[in-house]
Amino acid sequence: MKHSNTLSAPPALTPLALALRSEIADGTALVIKEMDVAECTVQVYCGTDSLWLLVKRPGNGGFAVRTVFSPGTPIQVESVTGSDRDLTFHVKGSPGDFNVRLITPNSEEASIRYTVELTPISDIVIPYWPRDLYPIDSSGDPAGAEGVVKASQRGLNAGIVYLSLTNPSFGSLLYFQNFTALDKYFETIGSRPDGCVGGNWPELGYQMPVSESIPLKAGKPIVISDAVICWNKRFPESPQLSARLFLDLLSGIYRRLDTIDTEYHDWPSLAAKTLHDLQNSDAASITEYDHKYLHPYTAAEYPDSMVQLTVLMALREYAARDSGAGVAADELLAGVYKFFDKKLGTVRRYLPNVGKDKNKDAVDSWYLYHPVANLGRLAAEGDDDARKQFLSSAEFGIKVAQHFHYKWPVQFNIETFEIITGDRKPGDPGQSDTGGLYAYVMLQAYRLTEDSLYLTEAKNAIHGLSNMQFELEYQANITGWGANACLHLFLITGDDQYLEQSYVFLAGLFHNTVFWESEIGNAKSYRNFLAPTCLHDGPYMALYECYEIFVAFHEYLIWGKSYIAESVRMLLAEYCKFALTRAWYYYPANLPEDALSKEVRNGYIDRKLAFPLEDLYADGQPAGQVGQEIYGCGAAFALVTRSYHALKNAPFQLYCEYPIFDLQEADERTVAFRVRGIEGFYCDARIIPNPGKEIDKPVIHDGGVSPLRCHRTSEGHWQFRIPASRGIEICL
Repeated sequence: MKHSNTLSAPPALTPLALALRSEIADGTALVIKEMDVAECTVQVYCGTDSLWLLVKRPGNGGFAVRTVFSPGTPIQVESVTGSDRDLTFHVKGSPGDFNVRLITPNSEEASIRYTVELTPISDIVIPYWPRDLYPIDSSGDPAGAEGVVKASQRGLNAGIVYLSLTNPSFGSLLYFQNFTALDKYFETIGSRPDGCVGGNWPELGYQMPVSESIPLKAGKPIVISDAVICWNKRFPESPQLSARLFLDLLSGIYRRLDTIDTEYHDWPSLAAKTLHDLQNSDAASITEYDHKYLHPYTAAEYPDSMVQLTVLMALREYAARDSGAGVAADELLAGVYKFFDKKLGTVRRYLPNVGKDKNKDAVDSWYLYHPVANLGRLAAEGDDDARKQFLSSAEFGIKVAQHFHYKWPVQFNIETFEIITGDRKPGDPGQSDTGGLYAYVMLQAYRLTEDSLYLTEAKNAIHGLSNMQFELEYQANITGWGANACLHLFLITGDDQYLEQSYVFLAGLFHNTVFWESEIGNAKSYRNFLAPTCLHDGPYMALYECYEIFVAFHEYLIWGKSYIAESVRMLLAEYCKFALTRAWYYYPANLPEDALSKEVRNGYIDRKLAFPLEDLYADGQPAGQVGQEIYGCGAAFALVTRSYHALKNAPFQLYCEYPIFDLQEADERTVAFRVRGIEGFYCDARIIPNPGKEIDKPVIHDGGVSPLRCHRTSEGHWQFRIPASRGIEICL
């Protein structure tokens, strides 16, 4: 999506782009409103068949937005109502009556939001609708604008276009279509917004799904567009600066979106049920070599090291709350070392007795390093056997990294290093974010040994990724650990380049996030706002990736402190907040039976078992088509250990949606803490009395004049809302 004036002829334009040129550049359209926003002029033009918004910086071009489209009939602006910063344009056109609401928050913030509501004049079908965003030169001509599109919507993820307009030198902008507001439209015509934000320069933006057979009903208002655009003068010249600007602009858009409520769920009870099922269900495990090994799915697939170690580490964390988890963890730990291949000197994916239907030597690149990272965590806790196998596996991992020159394929032979699958598809990289996970493992080894070789290897891996942008993500949770590796490199070296590189990982992750609340089909039965899709091109959201990112983000926020950009602190804290709501719905008992898939690829679905489904779909497909994953059951343990804070003296535990820090108990009646996040954002928290304890209404201060409001819930908890970045004190 690139255009340059080095071409010998002007770019080919569509008739719609030519119409914009003739109406705006030729001065035939009527300006009906004008205002100043962040050194730019925002003008509302009444064209022949379209109502246009033009944002221009004097002498530097800008962009035009088509809000109303009236094919075949001139539009009529009948009235304008509202205030200067919140205007509604009432427009009559051939499809019916349009209300276009334009919000410009203030004269300093470089953003606009516009919402388009259509009331059809009769039952109508819409077989075609044009895109709505055009970069323009100083005269309003899209043909004279040069620039590059850096990212656009993938699948059902965030409906964005991220671009720089370089000539004229307007700067960069992020366009965001808020699909949450369009759920009624998608449901009405039976559509989904799959890849509908993008386009080809200079005709970009949102092209709403259409139907030639299902009508919009006469007289029933329906929102057909709700977009936020933020812009900046900067032209980021590197992937790192581009990622930082993307996150800053995305943060600005997030501030403009309507608030979505979270839900409280009883995660401690679900964690206890999960532990019970892990220990007692025949579908969860199998005995090999006199040890207990977990199935990846309910009574299906061979045990593998990633599954064993992932669940093991979640159980070890949870054991501080439930001694039974420690027993279960020890059972799994006893069998872990059978995955170690003494000849190669590394942990393998499968046990030596894996069936002949599996290629025991085939390994995905990330699958080599993920179990090693968990061995590293065991080693850091003082396990001598884990230390030996971790360091040996790290040495083997270095051989692999150097063999592939820090550019890992999708899959290779672990004995010969022969590539089985190189790239995702022709022209794309392989498992590009594996370099971040590898760097994380190297830093674990560096902390254990203080051997500078490991630090050098971590640097080499991250430098090998420095030219990548939105193609960096391969698998969402691995991208999260890559961001943390970069953060830790920054903290070790003090070199800002590593902090900036962490933003490249995070930008890729949020690009591939379902940044909307879907009500399509079965999606009515669950929540999905801010859910990452599992892979760069994955069609579904998966709890394993979701909760590993949750864990990685907690680590990033706690270690990063105030070093990290404000926009990043906000986005990561909000991710953690909403994860506690949406993760609940991966468990089949929390979904209606008719939302579950009747055909399952791996194993079967048992609604009585507290193991999550692998797959939920933003377009409402039946849930659990891939299976019910045992390796995702660590989610309940991880969410409890990070969101429910046991206290030594106070007669309650503290629940908080944001990561907390500086938790202090002055005495059994006074508790103080702070939460991550930024000023202007909030999260919910609860005081949960210990069993057998009654707590009268507490007094909760955040440094303001009056105490925070709190109320008693149906469960007997005291719930209150916390302003981020404030010190909180609870007094009983």
